[in-house]
Amino acid sequence: MKLLWAIMVVLILLLQVRLWVGEGSFAQVWTLERSIAEQREENTELATRNERLYAEVRNLRNEQSAVEERARMNLGLVRDDETFFLVVEQ
Repeated sequence: MKLLWAIMVVLILLLQVRLWVGEGSFAQVWTLERSIAEQREENTELATRNERLYAEVRNLRNEQSAVEERARMNLGLVRDDETFFLVVEQ
């Protein structure tokens, strides 16, 4: 009878070890859940950034004034009927 109890206790301990340590354990599940949450947060940020970029692309494709504005700001575009002044500070 004592041998049976000893065997049962050993089996229960082995099952507990498997539950807390190793593949499929609570620790691994917690780690995976945390990784999933971090990845979802990053995906949300990237989706927001992508929406802003898509909106900018749509704007540039549909409106000539948006392209002109970009050229003025980034490339120094000056129209033929405009005069360009460069102010240099001493």
